[in-house]
Amino acid sequence: MSKAQKNYGGLDLFSLAAALLVVAIHTSPLTSINGEADFFFTRVLARIAVPFFLMVTGHFMLAELSPGRTAFFPDRRSFLTPRLKKYLLRISLLYGASILLYLPVSIYAGHYRELTPGGLLRMLLFDGTFYHLWYFPACILGVLLVSLLARYLTLGNITVISAFLYVIGLFGDSYFGLAEKVPVLNGMYAALFQISSYTRNGVFLAPLFLVLGVWAGQSPAGRVLFRNTDPSPSADAESSALKTMPVHILGLSLSFCAMTAEAFILHRFHLQRHDSMYIFLIPVMFFLYRCLLAAPVPSKKILRTASTWIYVLHPAFIVVIRGAAKLLHLTGLLVDNSLLHYLAVCLLSLCAGFVMTWLTGLISPRLHRTAPEPPCREGTQRAWIELDSAALEHNLRFLQSCLPGNCRLMPAVKANAYGHGAEQIAGELNRLGIQDFCVACVSEGISLRKAGIKGQILILGCTHPDQFSLLGRYHLTQTVVDLEYARRLQQYGRRLHVHIAVDTGMHRLGIRCEDVEQIAAVYRMKNLTVDGIFTHLAASDSDTEEDRAFTESQILAFYQVADALEAEGCPCVGLHLLSSYGILNYPKAAADYVRPGIALYGVPSRPDELLAGSLLPVLSLKARVASVRTLHPGESAGYGMAFTAYRKTRIAVLSVGYADGLPRELSSGRGHVLIHGKKAPVIGRICMDQTLVDVSEIPEVSGQDTAVLIGSSGPEQITAQELAEQCGTITNEILSRLGSRLPRIPKEAP
Repeated sequence: MSKAQKNYGGLDLFSLAAALLVVAIHTSPLTSINGEADFFFTRVLARIAVPFFLMVTGHFMLAELSPGRTAFFPDRRSFLTPRLKKYLLRISLLYGASILLYLPVSIYAGHYRELTPGGLLRMLLFDGTFYHLWYFPACILGVLLVSLLARYLTLGNITVISAFLYVIGLFGDSYFGLAEKVPVLNGMYAALFQISSYTRNGVFLAPLFLVLGVWAGQSPAGRVLFRNTDPSPSADAESSALKTMPVHILGLSLSFCAMTAEAFILHRFHLQRHDSMYIFLIPVMFFLYRCLLAAPVPSKKILRTASTWIYVLHPAFIVVIRGAAKLLHLTGLLVDNSLLHYLAVCLLSLCAGFVMTWLTGLISPRLHRTAPEPPCREGTQRAWIELDSAALEHNLRFLQSCLPGNCRLMPAVKANAYGHGAEQIAGELNRLGIQDFCVACVSEGISLRKAGIKGQILILGCTHPDQFSLLGRYHLTQTVVDLEYARRLQQYGRRLHVHIAVDTGMHRLGIRCEDVEQIAAVYRMKNLTVDGIFTHLAASDSDTEEDRAFTESQILAFYQVADALEAEGCPCVGLHLLSSYGILNYPKAAADYVRPGIALYGVPSRPDELLAGSLLPVLSLKARVASVRTLHPGESAGYGMAFTAYRKTRIAVLSVGYADGLPRELSSGRGHVLIHGKKAPVIGRICMDQTLVDVSEIPEVSGQDTAVLIGSSGPEQITAQELAEQCGTITNEILSRLGSRLPRIPKEAP
């Protein structure tokens, strides 16, 4: 595993412990030993379990949220991302199944006697139909509430609102003894308890811990500023997290001691109506979560799934054990002995949890099978692009390893992800944890949103004022290209998210770096939320002394602008200045983001670059042999009769041409392709839809064979760099001109 790769083993392991703590809440394991000890175990220590589960949900399901900006949802008509919709459907189905599972027990216990429609609604939405099932509607309501707020508010504002709701919940829970002494508050809570039996629900408890999960899951704050001094030698994410571990352990220890004291004081004075919500529970959970994120423990997804089943099934085993103990006359041993009772329930729940995890693992692939369109496979299309997801991940991890741990990647997926297919590449990067992207124009951003891509999408170019409404509709972030353009954005009259471009010497787009006051003026525009500030380096790919000096002057100028803005009270968040060659040649200058482009796709811009073996090409271009024919000496082929056979010649017609992006500069023997691991030169002029190659030296070629135009075949390889050299251009152009009619398909595993 790469050092830069996220590792959630600590969360996985603790999820199992949290599930067993929930079992403790419902069995009181130390009651027969010591009442005060049981109170500490079940009403203090175990109260971290449910908030932990909520924080995990917030961390992973609400990851689009980040400080200083609203969530980026793909469709203004819905405040839920496709991922959230899928999660809510899954948890709703689990809730429904759990209701059915415990329905006989509930009926037997008389829970539905004299049940009114209002009472049923309260059970379904707040209380749960069984004592532990309240968590599911709480989680659903909490996610819906936070997601709705995220449509309009920043994470900071959502946190304030969630904290306010938590305070209301506190006085209906552990601090109710104080609230009931105030007539107005007592009346308010009396009315509230008609709607929900407790305040530990999806309105008052869940939102705060959901957003706390987002905060705790953020990378440590800070950035490495470029200076003429070396930064800390250990800058990767893992080492950074480990360095902060003692601070988090200390914070956890102190806050847990404070929470324990808080709980016992409230208990001593009989102030608690319930005991799920404490003031110091908030810092306890934050520090605990940060510790778990830093723990160097291998990830075990099986533990996550098993913990869910333990939570769902353990009350059933409480019933089973008590019934069996009564039947076998073992009540004194298995029930009255609270510790043995707890251990027995844990043992059965653990076994059942892992069995259910195994069974669902077998069933799940079948459930997800659909009847999709026939897959596009090698040879079934006239020509196609093959994408290697393993190579993409390798390149991603390599680039991450070059950077400080707090620096996030904002891949450039403009120009159809340099010809690779923006939707496919961005989707795969989303899966790998990338939440920030940059594109050239608003139409590219919209295409990504319609494909379900989550996270920030920054438009690097200029968007026409007539299209400003699209920025808000699709939650796109616009670049401020100059002060006049900022004024136009401001005049639009609705809040927009922007990054400010700073011109440090490239003289293309951006406010000149010496005009700090103009940049500060953008910050003061009430309709613009500045989420970032960036520049472009003009010569970061050059290693000449002159160009290196110029690049370093650009970097220094950029950070001087940031310092000046900070001095003016303008918070400089979201700084970025490095693209592919900046990452490779100036990693010490990395700020909050970097914008990898061509490097992410595994090819340098020019054929004479270093890093051979460090980056792997993601793309291969292939075409089908449509026909094989023989030319006799003196016969010509193609437009303009550009090729004339001087001997008996076998030619293959490939179903690919310049309309697919194949450069015409490769005509007449300047280019070649690979068939059966052997080179075949291009002959004649490359046509719009076909290309002719000489296969006289490859007698085994026949119709429907596959030709490789970029990629490997047997021992031979053709790289995009080679094509660029033959055409007198760079790989960026070669790849980005590959046509949209070429289907992008995943490379099949060997």
